[in-house]
Amino acid sequence: MTAPAAYRVSHLDALEAESIFVMREVVAEMERPVLLFSGGKDSIVMLRLAQKAFAPANIPFPVMHVDTGHNFPEVLEYRDQRVAELGLQLVVASVPEALANGLVRESADGMRNRIQTPVLLDAVEKHRFDALFGGARRDEEKARAKERMFSFRDEFGQWDPKNQRPELWALYNGRHHPGESIRVFPLSNWTELDVWHYIARERIALPSIYYAHEREVIERDGMLYAVNEFFRPRAGEERFKERVRYRTVGDASCTAAVRSDADTVEKVIEEVAATRITERGATRGDDRVSEAAMEDRKREGYF
Repeated sequence: MTAPAAYRVSHLDALEAESIFVMREVVAEMERPVLLFSGGKDSIVMLRLAQKAFAPANIPFPVMHVDTGHNFPEVLEYRDQRVAELGLQLVVASVPEALANGLVRESADGMRNRIQTPVLLDAVEKHRFDALFGGARRDEEKARAKERMFSFRDEFGQWDPKNQRPELWALYNGRHHPGESIRVFPLSNWTELDVWHYIARERIALPSIYYAHEREVIERDGMLYAVNEFFRPRAGEERFKERVRYRTVGDASCTAAVRSDADTVEKVIEEVAATRITERGATRGDDRVSEAAMEDRKREGYF
């Protein structure tokens, strides 16, 4: 009798299974979950995982975008197209509206990352969301590496990195009191390279700015920023055209591009495999405010 072939699960299959398990746990335990969907690659992958987790039914929760008003137009176009294709409910938490009604004030540096937090917390309270799926990964940044899969937030939306719940044997504690919530990160154990391999395997379409294209940029602090209505050159800074792509998508006012000729998924995978700088370290000016910039924002309620 021939011995059966050894059963093996690929690395990607294992990550996918873990993320799907987490999503199903949240829907089973929580009353009003929502998925944070910005049109960035990580939230796009989460949306694909949610499709698989609940198929053949529709995704059983809405998606929310914290709109700073400083978005890349390609990303907004993709967001609206994907929401329409899947028939999802889109909740937009608008920073420009919050500025108009006095909830927040414009920051001196013009970046709106910090003032996203009150807008996000206001939307969570208004819609009574008790679980928020986020696309953060532990390989992105030191503060995100500290955080658990289920991240408890108090009634003020704040996170205490010294008081986190144990997660032994994939057992997740979603218990919370009214007004409290859980941030959930199904991609915690994924890397940037894992995400791109999954995009390739699943043939997931992305906004065009993730692939190499020509764009007018200026160089500031060693990073290439696109010239647009939200980011203008300072005196002495020279505009020039460069072939670039974006590794991560944030505000057009603080997200830099990288020089690249990677115009296909396969070429991006080769490029990411060779790099030794994290995507946020290479492209996010807002993380350079201080060494603890991300952790400070997360304590206040940011993702």
